[in-house]
Amino acid sequence: MITANLLAVCVLDGLFGDPRWLPHPVRLMGAFINRCEPAARRRFVSGTGRRLAGTVLALFVAGTSFFAAWGALEVAFLAHPWLGHLLWIVLGYTTLAAKDLATHAWAVYDCLQTGSLKDARDAVSFMVGRDTDRLSEPEIVRATIESVAESTSDGVIAPLFYLVIGGPPLALAYKAVNTLDSMIGHRDASYCDIGWASAKLDDLANFIPSRMSGGLLVASAYVRHAAAANAWKVYRRDCSKHASPNSGHPEAAMAGALGASLGGASDYHGVRVERPLIGDPADVPQARHIPMAIELMWISFGLAIVLGVALTALWNGI
Repeated sequence: MITANLLAVCVLDGLFGDPRWLPHPVRLMGAFINRCEPAARRRFVSGTGRRLAGTVLALFVAGTSFFAAWGALEVAFLAHPWLGHLLWIVLGYTTLAAKDLATHAWAVYDCLQTGSLKDARDAVSFMVGRDTDRLSEPEIVRATIESVAESTSDGVIAPLFYLVIGGPPLALAYKAVNTLDSMIGHRDASYCDIGWASAKLDDLANFIPSRMSGGLLVASAYVRHAAAANAWKVYRRDCSKHASPNSGHPEAAMAGALGASLGGASDYHGVRVERPLIGDPADVPQARHIPMAIELMWISFGLAIVLGVALTALWNGI
């Protein structure tokens, strides 16, 4: 039955995307973090105190997310098995983001097709944290592809991985860690202490899924018959170039599969950040690469579903 639940979760996300009609757990996590982080910052002034407070906050949010989901499922299954399975599907459904990722990327592509750079900048601002108001077309495309590559890992493959090995409780704990990292896990001076634990926990949680994502994107290039050899070559050569221990894996695989260079200079809140180039310098990102990136994401998702369903079927004997 768990195998059928997992398949239902994937189908729901693929067809309908983010369930905005639900009180989404990630939004609740975000509201809780927004409430607790300023209080911890005011109470603890020293770097060591803030780092300790940030560690407690990270573990508390992730642990609460896990045990709240686990408790709710226990109660639902005790009330009736079908109610338990329904809640399993609903909670699992909130952790995946493949359809929404594709929708956002298509929005950028459509704006570029109509020639509106302003609208394309606005559209890509929903996907990335960098400054977008002065991006050129190749920079818009690069930002979109990088977001699709990274989100293939942390918005699709990682939550599916944790659903397979630990069900909705573990997948929601992962989403809590990911939300913590995106909100307070920054490297700048104001967050380096309070967000230290969140960033480290996110690195740990994404260690395996990011490498799975890189491998699945390379495999997807073989399925699509698109620069498969180049995908493997660039992945092996460039996966460790990124400052993040994880983000370079899906980005390098995507860059090689598309034949589009990623990385380089980006502005964050007015500060120029230089990142190593991933891919071949001559391969300038073009608008046509966006639909290809979306297709590779969907193929990777499909391959991951096949693997996940097979593993849960073998593990549960159904």
